[in-house]
Amino acid sequence: MSQIECIECDEAKQLLDQGAVLFDIRDQDSFNQAHPNQALNLNNDNFQQLLSPLSAEQDILVLCYHGISSQGAAQYIAQQGFKNTRSVNGGFNQWQQLFPNEIKTQ
Repeated sequence: MSQIECIECDEAKQLLDQGAVLFDIRDQDSFNQAHPNQALNLNNDNFQQLLSPLSAEQDILVLCYHGISSQGAAQYIAQQGFKNTRSVNGGFNQWQQLFPNEIKTQ
């Protein structure tokens, strides 16, 4: 089993601008309060629905609160055959600090 790559928010933002998919795995209430503009809330209920249309080559970024839980989620996604899956260091907290204009709120 290979380790997934952990990247910084600025690199994640560049990949997102180039067509990567950003999955926010925080709980639904936190996601609804605020999340990166292009993020999709990935959870156990919609996992197959959101991942099934993606190609195995798609760049996938996984974001959580601080960048810890996203590592396990990214590893699991990679094990499903997605080759370009990365965890975002610092998570939503870091993203919000670096890109306050890139946050969608209620």
